[in-house]
Amino acid sequence: MKVSEILQVKGSILYTISPDQPLVDAANTMAEKDIGSLVVMEFGDLVGMLTFREVLRALHDNQGTVGGGTVRKHMDDHPITVTPDTEVNEVRRIMLEKHARYLPVMNAKTILGVISFYDVARAVLEAQSFENRMLKAYIRDWPSEAEQAAD
Repeated sequence: MKVSEILQVKGSILYTISPDQPLVDAANTMAEKDIGSLVVMEFGDLVGMLTFREVLRALHDNQGTVGGGTVRKHMDDHPITVTPDTEVNEVRRIMLEKHARYLPVMNAKTILGVISFYDVARAVLEAQSFENRMLKAYIRDWPSEAEQAAD
């Protein structure tokens, strides 16, 4: 399974923010949309990712308030990216090794979407469920010893 297949199921909604917007605006957007990340775009290019992890770090650093900083101050300005052709097993490895919950999907310099740890887990579970159903159907249709002897 490839990243492109996950994006097809997930859809193409992409939530973005400018790096010069206040962090409080980003936190409000994330809360209102019930999302865990925002893609930070500037002049049409991906310049970073902001996740709930960075927002929580800002809350901690500012004794419980988001503070007056901008997204640029808190964002990950070198996010790990994947391509539509990246295999899901590779995505799982990257997410686990790098502790990344959200990965932008890039085709050259064009962002196609973001996949989350949840998206990957759901896709793997669905693939395993499908394989499980196919195996059960195969076993159910397995010829009995009497049918094999008659052949």
